[in-house]
Amino acid sequence: MSSILFVILFIFTLCSENGITERPPVNSEPDEPKKPPVSNVLWVAASNSSAADKAQADYICDGSNDQQEIQSALNKLPPSGGVINLHSGTYHCAGIITPKTGSTLKGKGESETYLKFTNDGRINVDNENVTLDGLNLHGSNYSVGVKWLGVLTIRASHAKIHNITGTADASIQAVFLLIHDPSIYSPTLEDVEFIHCKATDTGTYGFLHNAWGTENKVMKNIRYEDCQAVNCGRFGAFNPWVTGFNFAELNSIEGLRVKNCVAEGTLESGFHFEFDPAKKDCILENCVSRNNGNKPYPSKPYDNSDMSTHYFGCGYYAPNADVTFINCTAEANSMNGFYTTNGGKLYNCAEKETGVGRTDFSYRVPAGFYSLPTRSVNPSLVMDHCKSINSNGYGIQVDLANNVKIIDFQLTNPSGHNGKGSSFGGTHNVFDNSEVNIYASGDRAETLIWAKNNINTVFSGKIISNSTKPFLIEGARTSNVLVKDMEIISDVLPPGPGGITVENSVPPDQVNLQNVYVTPPSAP
Repeated sequence: MSSILFVILFIFTLCSENGITERPPVNSEPDEPKKPPVSNVLWVAASNSSAADKAQADYICDGSNDQQEIQSALNKLPPSGGVINLHSGTYHCAGIITPKTGSTLKGKGESETYLKFTNDGRINVDNENVTLDGLNLHGSNYSVGVKWLGVLTIRASHAKIHNITGTADASIQAVFLLIHDPSIYSPTLEDVEFIHCKATDTGTYGFLHNAWGTENKVMKNIRYEDCQAVNCGRFGAFNPWVTGFNFAELNSIEGLRVKNCVAEGTLESGFHFEFDPAKKDCILENCVSRNNGNKPYPSKPYDNSDMSTHYFGCGYYAPNADVTFINCTAEANSMNGFYTTNGGKLYNCAEKETGVGRTDFSYRVPAGFYSLPTRSVNPSLVMDHCKSINSNGYGIQVDLANNVKIIDFQLTNPSGHNGKGSSFGGTHNVFDNSEVNIYASGDRAETLIWAKNNINTVFSGKIISNSTKPFLIEGARTSNVLVKDMEIISDVLPPGPGGITVENSVPPDQVNLQNVYVTPPSAP
């Protein structure tokens, strides 16, 4: 027995020295197998994507109801969100894509990744913190039940829409629709940005803001940068008032920022705010609006109950609004370059050739800058270093106005209307408590500056004209009008003090001239 015990002890010692440990008991539980982590980056390939892209993709579409594969990929993302990448190709979508909270749907770019929507298909951004990037959208043949939506409908806050190009026919309300729908999202709709987005060649609105219901209709902190609306309403019309950008339809808006954007070739206004909603702290900067208002002028006088007489045709339409325009340009728009009232502020803005190509002014007279009425706030209108060039009607028309500030306004060669190149109170007989510093030139209109029935107004500046009536003041309501520090350069008026025509309708001693004189062009 002692020999056997010795052998056992020897073997035990040898195993311990070589690191051999005791095996676990036979009845112990094995470890649970680990689940593979959920990926937050997935790839989807189209039916016509390259073979290499398909080999790398997590989902491959077959060219029919491709929204199903895209939505499945979105649903596969973890709760924290993630990125769904769409390879180059065309995705045929006959249904709705709804990105989940915190997700990104990203294509290869507007010329690479196409989403063709039919059968009421569209993208609904109904969850917060969604990003869309690098896609080309096309929507057509929508049913009546969804006509008031958009190919891209945004109904939740904190969305980023980048590098998206889209178009649609006239069967849906907009390409890009930002709408407060309390049945989907009841909080304030805010913090939405559009960067490098474009709506082009549409039968409907390019970019439209709207609101349903009766409460919480204010949108806040909406941003646009380097976006374009081109030929909206040119190829069909959802309704007769299709615009490029409509920032306030039934919604109010606060904190809007629009920078380096272009509206061109639209049926109605390029940049548009409806009259009734509240517009507060809105700024448009370095924008261009050209060749807008392409539908015919009305063929009969304005009648509020007759929609056929309603017409905008503006580069920028911002009535009754706290909207500031900085370095904005309006070119060849049909009715008005800039329409601003009751709080508008324009700095270094220019219009040219407003009304070009229009000839029948029976019911509409174009004006490069138009403000009527504008008298409910103080100042009701500010124009600083603005220019009107070659307007086919009035260069500037301001009426039913009070507390207007116009500084260094350049009026160049307007054709005018009834011989008048501008109108300060001339059409509705109210222009009060205002200051106008204006530099006017041109011989297409007999009168460059027309002031009628002004009260407590001051004019200054310079006129270059060979007309006999370059500055005309008239109207029995005229009271306490001062023209000062004004030079009139003329070949036809006698040199020396004067050069202002005051009609007999003006009460005596109500117009005062200070340092107003005529200089021949050849004088130093």
